[in-house]
Amino acid sequence: MAYKFVDNYREQGARKRLVALLEERGISDKEVLKAMGTVPRHFFFDETFWNQAYKDIAFPIGEGQTISQPYTVAYQTQLLHIKKGDTVLEIGTGSGYQTCILLELGAQVFTIERQEKLFERAKFVLPKMGYRAKFFYGDGSKGIPECAPYDKMIVTAGAPFVPELLLKQLKIGGILVVPVGDEQAQKMVTVLRVSETDYEKIELDTFRFVPLVGDRAW
Repeated sequence: MAYKFVDNYREQGARKRLVALLEERGISDKEVLKAMGTVPRHFFFDETFWNQAYKDIAFPIGEGQTISQPYTVAYQTQLLHIKKGDTVLEIGTGSGYQTCILLELGAQVFTIERQEKLFERAKFVLPKMGYRAKFFYGDGSKGIPECAPYDKMIVTAGAPFVPELLLKQLKIGGILVVPVGDEQAQKMVTVLRVSETDYEKIELDTFRFVPLVGDRAW
């Protein structure tokens, strides 16, 4: 993929229209909307496909993966209730777009990707854009225990269940957002860790993600 980091009035206007659409669809967190209006999503696309970047659709990025639909990114991010300085574990770096949204909100992001080409690409592209995250290559279903515990966790692929190893890496009072279901559709699930042994789980809307692959997943 050839990268061209140009953000002109056309792309900026397209982002404003996208943010308006996300508001219409129920995204209400002003900081999330601001972040979505700031990060140049077209930077994650080959220039040939820039006309697709601000449509509310997922788009292939290679290796059988996609850059998530903007509504899905905003929806998951809003559920995390990010505060500046929060440590966030992202399972599935993918393109790195979600990573940038988290960074815009002031989070310290630890992100892990099992597809080597996507890992290398995101590790190259994000610093060029001015975004600094801690990148890891490996099986995200196991988390990154050496950097735990985390204030928040986000899983950007569909899991068959909530991986127990992730729950153990969450701080008390921390939030995990993960799509759980079969390979066709998943319910968005939020998990709040209320004590060393207790968790509160809420099931929300239905989405469709690529599968979370790993020892503790598919």
